[in-house]
Amino acid sequence: MAPGGPALFRLVRFWSRRWTATAAAGEDVDRTGHVLVLTAIDAASRDGRAQIVDVAAELGLDRSNASRMLAAAVSAGLVTKSVSPADARRAELAVTPAGAELLAAARAWQERMFAGLVADWPADDARRFAAYLARLAAETTPATTTTPTATTTPTATTTPTAAMPATRTALEVRP
Repeated sequence: MAPGGPALFRLVRFWSRRWTATAAAGEDVDRTGHVLVLTAIDAASRDGRAQIVDVAAELGLDRSNASRMLAAAVSAGLVTKSVSPADARRAELAVTPAGAELLAAARAWQERMFAGLVADWPADDARRFAAYLARLAAETTPATTTTPTATTTPTATTTPTAAMPATRTALEVRP
């Protein structure tokens, strides 16, 4: 078996350095936060609406930090915040048409980035890798992530398929 752990952490370091350089240059920091918020609302939404607590869980943040990010997205016209008809103590969040446009642009950028990274690969390898990457992302959501121990035995009996749900990836933050 190939050494997956070191390869994973090389990728993490590569993208972390890239994002750190982007942040240091002041490039699209607000937009990056907005895309994270929009992605979280999309993932957490029920009938097109989500609540702050759901978005905080998707982002892996506490409620106050998520609220600050949401306030910025609301100010930018990307998200609406309204009182829940079911419970006046709760706010409901929805993506606006401008937010949907930004989210679509971010996802298109993600697809272009992925395609560029695997452009020289055989098509079957690229599809298989995309499916495994989607599986890894799905299995590492805040609600399901646990820290493996030395005694944890990984299994790899499930083959990814095109029917796997769309999931978030580490490349989702740059539109």
